[in-house]
Amino acid sequence: MPHPFFAAVLLGLACASVPALADQYEQRYNQVALRAEVQQSVTHDTLRVTFFAEEQDKEPSVLAENITTRLNRGLDIARQAQGVKVSSGNRSSQPVYDKEGENIVAWRERGEIVLEGSDFAVLTELTGKLMGNLSLGSMQFSLSPVTRRATEDELMQEAIEAFKARADLATRGLGGSGYKVVHLNLNSQMSQPPALFRARTMAMAADKEMSAPSVESGQADVTVSADGTIEVLLR
Repeated sequence: MPHPFFAAVLLGLACASVPALADQYEQRYNQVALRAEVQQSVTHDTLRVTFFAEEQDKEPSVLAENITTRLNRGLDIARQAQGVKVSSGNRSSQPVYDKEGENIVAWRERGEIVLEGSDFAVLTELTGKLMGNLSLGSMQFSLSPVTRRATEDELMQEAIEAFKARADLATRGLGGSGYKVVHLNLNSQMSQPPALFRARTMAMAADKEMSAPSVESGQADVTVSADGTIEVLLR
């Protein structure tokens, strides 16, 4: 049998928990779910260009040497450009089979180099120089982390203000005297329309011209949404 003192304590705790539970359920009344969204288009400030060398040969060692030579030549040219980040990309080798798919008749190898920078004119000119030795794999525009973070911070404040405006509107519509925020979630996302490319001719060495893409960076759409719930305080 429980000691009378402990029984009294347990009874007191049980009684004290009743108002707390009542308050918890009471908070579910007069609640309104709201969403506010703001968006801003931001011009891309970073360009990433991928070049590749791909060949096929019966001798794997000869093939590897040829690919390495072409990639190193491209890296040497790229490193001469100011303000361009240069790095090696993926490299892979695979067998080539005969028509029956049983015997290996050759090997195919592919290697990449990657350029990244914010000066599009320099990167475009460099692209023309490299296309005499390498093939253009892809050109991708993006926002730098600094630009995206600054844009999101600005939009976050705007989203909060837009949420507050809708909360005020809902409160007035319900005849409330005010409101309190039950919870609020802020989320951001970015969509990037495809970049535009158009062909142009760039002079290379004497008596030699190569076609290189002239690019339009386009813009990224940065969106910040504020999703939350308010509790309207009725008069």
